Amino acid sequence: MSGLEITLLYLFAAVLGVVVCRSLKLPPMLGYLAVGVIIGPNALALSQNSEAVRHLGEFGVVFLMFVIGLEFNLPRLRSMRQHVFGLGLLQVSLTILLATGLTLAISMWLPSAWNLSWQAALALSSALAMSSTAIVVKLMVERLEMESEHGKRVMGVLLFQDLAVVPLLVLIPALSASGEALIEALAIAAVKATVLVTVLLVGGQHVMRRWLTLVVRRKSEELFVLNLLLITLGLAWLTELAGLSLALGAFIAGMLISETEYKHQVETDIRPFHDVLLGLFFISIGMLLDWRLVLERWPLVLLLLVVPTLFKAALVAAIARLLGSTAGVSLRTGLYLAQAGEFGFVLLTLAQKNSLVPPELLNPILAGMVLSMLITPFIVMNTNRIVMKLVSSEWLQQSLQMTSIARKSINANQHVIICGYGRCGQNMARMLETEGIPYMALDLDPDRVRQAAAAGHSVVFGDAARLQALMAAGLARASAVVITYLDTAGALKVLANTRSHAPQVPVIVRTQDDQNLEKLQAAGATEVVPEAIEGSLMLASHALALVGVPMRRVIRIVQEQRDARYNLLKGFFHGADDNSVDELDNERLTTLTLPAGFRAQGRPLEEFHLELLDVRLVSLRRGDGKQVVIDEAVCLLPGDILVLSGKATELASAEQKLLKGL
Repeated sequence: MSGLEITLLYLFAAVLGVVVCRSLKLPPMLGYLAVGVIIGPNALALSQNSEAVRHLGEFGVVFLMFVIGLEFNLPRLRSMRQHVFGLGLLQVSLTILLATGLTLAISMWLPSAWNLSWQAALALSSALAMSSTAIVVKLMVERLEMESEHGKRVMGVLLFQDLAVVPLLVLIPALSASGEALIEALAIAAVKATVLVTVLLVGGQHVMRRWLTLVVRRKSEELFVLNLLLITLGLAWLTELAGLSLALGAFIAGMLISETEYKHQVETDIRPFHDVLLGLFFISIGMLLDWRLVLERWPLVLLLLVVPTLFKAALVAAIARLLGSTAGVSLRTGLYLAQAGEFGFVLLTLAQKNSLVPPELLNPILAGMVLSMLITPFIVMNTNRIVMKLVSSEWLQQSLQMTSIARKSINANQHVIICGYGRCGQNMARMLETEGIPYMALDLDPDRVRQAAAAGHSVVFGDAARLQALMAAGLARASAVVITYLDTAGALKVLANTRSHAPQVPVIVRTQDDQNLEKLQAAGATEVVPEAIEGSLMLASHALALVGVPMRRVIRIVQEQRDARYNLLKGFFHGADDNSVDELDNERLTTLTLPAGFRAQGRPLEEFHLELLDVRLVSLRRGDGKQVVIDEAVCLLPGDILVLSGKATELASAEQKLLKGL
């Protein structure tokens, strides 16, 4: 096959794999691995030039380490130091020590089945210590667990694993030497790494800042991206020239740029290269897997899947418990970190390149690692069930948490439940307090909850995506639910729980833009407020005012735009203080609930000709709480809740027409 044909083949296979994984809500990495297995030399053998892809895959690792270096910063380490240098350090070091010892012990007991040198045992144990940042972080973001107790511990461990890769990348190539040469190789590698890193970090930050400033002044995006590639690959080449790894140089390049003001721009520009090349790396890993050998030696593969997974889960849980975590949090942390990781593949490939892993064991080990990553989403989805069965105190702790929420909300009635108490949630709470409207906020950041509660705010620790927390917060008695965080998956969970258990409660959802508007409305959102639209309205209003448009006209233009976008802002609901003559002539909103047995039951909306009365149907919600898309063919049913917009006289006529079928 020609170079173009090979490129097209890999691109097509990668696209297909990612599409399938996305549709199954699995990380794309798993799709790349599966594609590599299928098109590799041990399956369909569609390409014989796997070496070229392997070289491209190495560049994927380079950019992965560059991004890790870019995210490495001292303030983040300081804020998470307890979890990073406590739990993370113990997890990596104890995993390597215990796994190396157990591997050598098995080699002594069963030399015919498992005979490894201590160098090979150390290399494999280093790979075992790694977990998958890509899979675990994606799952935690989807489940709104980044700020949970176990989420913080998981992130601390993953961050330390990323840092631990750097010395391991230096250590593993040196292990291929033997006897006195090994000590000499380790010493030389350590000296080289220390000197190179010191020189680059001491003088490199100043040079990097000045160089990038010069490039940015040329105002050329193309030139900026070319310089990023030059810096990343140039430093990677420099470390390889010094007898170290490509990835170490890329990590240093990322660290140098992270200290400049161009960090965020760099992250945006480098992301496409990183994602595409990393995908090729995982394809090259999949191509190493020989599925026939896996089937022939399936007992060993199963053993290499179950034992390392259980070992890591138990070890992490034990360390977390030792450091003061509750039994439930400890077990959750262990389950989330039990799988193999992308850096495990990097270290395994490096060990294979340096002839540390016996060829007959490479495929079973690789298969066990791939399978552990495949089962991770299913383990995470069932974590709560596993914890409830294995930890007797967890049910009691969750009950106490729900009791705490219920105790706080027991006297609340017709209150607003605020899901998420970040900046947006706190602003919402202040406005509600100003109007004397009670509220109950749920948030997963214990520090924020503790500080806000101490200041007298009505906020409790709880996961708004869980039905138990919503019910304890008084969902059935609430007047509205407001979702202030931007996570669509979490918002859909809240909407599903609200619609099934309190369909009469309206839900307002905050989003980044209109991308998921229809999905959220179909799930039962009463109103969706996109930040992008509100931001553009404010921007336009300031611009109009500054160019001389009268402020009254600016306000009217913005209000018209809002009226065109938000149904519920067209008019207002009538109150006791709206009885002035001027107010009676204004457009207003009214809610009409259709009673059982009303005359117009089952008739389509088009027969009532509300437009002739200058009345508009703003929204229609069924008795079960389901939002209905307004259409002329929609039939009216008992229990329907209609929100109508118009002037007082016209609204009264429309109500008579709808109720009596005139």
